[in-house]
Amino acid sequence: MHLTPEMASPGAAARDATAADFLGRLPLFTALPRADLERLCSMVQDVRLAAGEVLMAEGDPGDAMYVIAEGEFEVVKESGDRQVVLARRVPGDFIGEMSLLEQAPRTATVRALADSRVFRIGQDSFRQLLTASPGAAGAILRTVGQRLRSTEAVLVQREKMAALGTLAAGLAHELNNPAAAVRRGAGQLRALLEAWQQAVVAFDALGLDGERAALARRLQGESVERMAAPSALAPLIYSEREDELLAWLEELGVAGAWELAPVLVSAGWQAGSLRQALAGFEAAHLPAVVHWLAVTTAVHDLLGDIDRGSARISELVGAVKRYSYLDQAPIQRVDVHAGLEDTLLILRHRLKQGVEVVRDYAPDLPRIEVRASELNQVWTNLVDNALDAMGGRGKLVLRTYARPGQAVVEVIDDGPGILPEIQHRIFEPFFTTKPVGTGIGLGLHIVYNIVVLEHRGQLQFESRPGRTCFRVALPIDMPPTAAAP
Repeated sequence: MHLTPEMASPGAAARDATAADFLGRLPLFTALPRADLERLCSMVQDVRLAAGEVLMAEGDPGDAMYVIAEGEFEVVKESGDRQVVLARRVPGDFIGEMSLLEQAPRTATVRALADSRVFRIGQDSFRQLLTASPGAAGAILRTVGQRLRSTEAVLVQREKMAALGTLAAGLAHELNNPAAAVRRGAGQLRALLEAWQQAVVAFDALGLDGERAALARRLQGESVERMAAPSALAPLIYSEREDELLAWLEELGVAGAWELAPVLVSAGWQAGSLRQALAGFEAAHLPAVVHWLAVTTAVHDLLGDIDRGSARISELVGAVKRYSYLDQAPIQRVDVHAGLEDTLLILRHRLKQGVEVVRDYAPDLPRIEVRASELNQVWTNLVDNALDAMGGRGKLVLRTYARPGQAVVEVIDDGPGILPEIQHRIFEPFFTTKPVGTGIGLGLHIVYNIVVLEHRGQLQFESRPGRTCFRVALPIDMPPTAAAP
């Protein structure tokens, strides 16, 4: 980037005349008297950039605004590992005015798309412009308002899509484990079916009388029940029991004893207890009975794995449908606790890192009338912020209670808290304490809009080191003005 110095130079007069002619044609400067315009042009800097150069970077001090004379620029904002294009600016547009007005860091990056030229208006010159031309001040404020609305709309949609992507990634992670368990169980079951059929044929060929056949069925039922709720054994004890049982099975001449011993130990059998349970069978029948017992237990165990895995998948899919209120009316009465639980289920991948969730739910909390899917976005944003504040480890408290005409939800974390000097800004759009690229500062702003503006509720917070509480109070019946589209 090349700056033409502001101090007098041989070409300064010609430059000022060019700048005055150009700026004088723009609506922003038309109401400015010629003498004031020329004085302003004597104070601006002529800046030239090559294609690809950055005029201003997100986070830089907001110390000037720029008027584009030649070329084209794009305005982008970091969002995670991607850049969101907010706008393109062409000759006659001005940029950088928002940060200059607020005396705040730049909220976006501006990059030249082609070889470009701009006029830089510094802070002192900007103040003089606003003082000398109320029309210019009005034009700048109108432009700022339009750009804020446009930028917010783009980034709110981007924030929603990013949140959806995060939820989808977490859901995929959660679905992967039960899906893998189902597939693994189905594959093992397919491989075991032939052995199971052979064991059943051999068992039936024994021609057991009714009493012994009933005993075998009872032992099978006990094995399946124990397998479904196994007792936790220390590895050393498990290994000792497996070795003892393997030795006894080999002594009986049971085929594949080394594969069957672990199954029987997992079902709670020891060599002594199994020998005692099978005492009513003839010695010649024991190999076939034990083989049948172990294989059928293994089959039932695999079926249990498949059932649990598919149930978990069904639970997750159901949570997503409830969370999004798919195919349901936008406004309805909902169970706040169910919404909180669905949110926790969808964010479960983040809770596994070391977060203790404490639920302090009021049993008599009434159902409330809300825009259901938007309310779940409130819980998601608040819980997600709490997890970020705790660094993924700590205690998360969800508390609910009723007040006259209201249902109240508190989301409490034991993170470091919010600094007192920034607490008054946390609901502002684009305000964030996170590093550039890791947050665009709309999460709490969206929460505020949904709770306060759309539902006519209340949103409060208290924060100190070790405890931050966000309190959402929502009317039990949605006010007519809130329900209107």
